[in-house]
Amino acid sequence: MGQWIIPPAMRPQAVVFDMDGLMVDTERVIKYTWDVTGERMGYKNFGDNILHTLGKNRDQRNEYFRKTYGENFPLQDFLDGYHQVYAQYEKEHGIPKKKGLMELLKTLRKMEIPMGVATSTHGEHAVPELERQGVLPYFQAVVTGDQVTKGKPDPEIYSLACRKLGADPQESLALEDSYSGIRSAAAAGMKVIMIPDLLTD
Repeated sequence: MGQWIIPPAMRPQAVVFDMDGLMVDTERVIKYTWDVTGERMGYKNFGDNILHTLGKNRDQRNEYFRKTYGENFPLQDFLDGYHQVYAQYEKEHGIPKKKGLMELLKTLRKMEIPMGVATSTHGEHAVPELERQGVLPYFQAVVTGDQVTKGKPDPEIYSLACRKLGADPQESLALEDSYSGIRSAAAAGMKVIMIPDLLTD
């Protein structure tokens, strides 16, 4: 790979990354584990629900399940089962990084461009995942879903990430793989690049 050269006029003050599906290939694993858990509970193709919950935080996702399957949907049973299946999958197979991630992180670090994370995942899960992937040291700010009052597509999470990085959102770049994330970053005033994943493959 040749050296990346960005003209000064195009150089962002900061780059903010989504996590699930953007840096870490978690969304395909989540789809699989939802399918397995749903099948055990009598729900066919339950993993397809991920296409409607990409970029949502925990509360938004749980509300989606209640609206879609009714107030009597055994949400806690599903969550407990899904977490067990996910943990077993991770233990047996690991969760892969997306191709090209490390090259990009190393390039931006070499260019001394500050980097942050804006993920709907709560910190108790997000930070350990970033540590497992070996990418946490690259980021000067990590904003998780439990640190904001409104989830994506509200701009709060990206605005906060830029503020922590000391960067002007209008001069910064967001990397996203979900439509709600794109709307969130754009509403914060950032330039956004969509990276192909479940919605765009």
